[in-house]
Amino acid sequence: MILLAAGKKSAEVTDWAARIGWLVGLALFVALVYWLMREGWKWRATLQSDLPELPTAPTDAGPAKLNMSGRYHGSTTAGQWLDRIVAHGLGTRSRAELTLTDAGLDVVRPGATDFFVPAERLRGARLDKGIAGKVLTEGGLLVVTWEHGDKLLDSGFRSDRAAEHNDWVDTLNHMIDKTEGAR
Repeated sequence: MILLAAGKKSAEVTDWAARIGWLVGLALFVALVYWLMREGWKWRATLQSDLPELPTAPTDAGPAKLNMSGRYHGSTTAGQWLDRIVAHGLGTRSRAELTLTDAGLDVVRPGATDFFVPAERLRGARLDKGIAGKVLTEGGLLVVTWEHGDKLLDSGFRSDRAAEHNDWVDTLNHMIDKTEGAR
């Protein structure tokens, strides 16, 4: 019985050139796919080049109404949760610190472009389950709708403490209602 087990072994590889050729071919295919994805990202940014530069926070925005730390998951065209906006770094996912003041919403993103949404540009806030590249449970994502140039954008955020989302939606929508009533 021991002799039978010792006698069985796999066949030796005799065609190393073919195996190496397949590995090199596979590596080149993967590199091509990544290059095409990068070119697609750059092309999308070119198509969205009509978006103006992102506003920066004023030096004195006033006292903070709400603060939140969490993640920024990206921006899309409002109402089209798969149409990602990549121009000006808005497609880059990152950590985020949000501060809401009477002046607007300040989004500070370490390692990515910070931006500021003036209060008069805010259009709405809601809880949702997804935005391009990120799908969560129902109500797991804070989505803020705002106007940038002549386009409406949805930006998705997820707090480190999900219980904060409802306060953000209520406060933002109340603030937007007051701003629209003053116009």
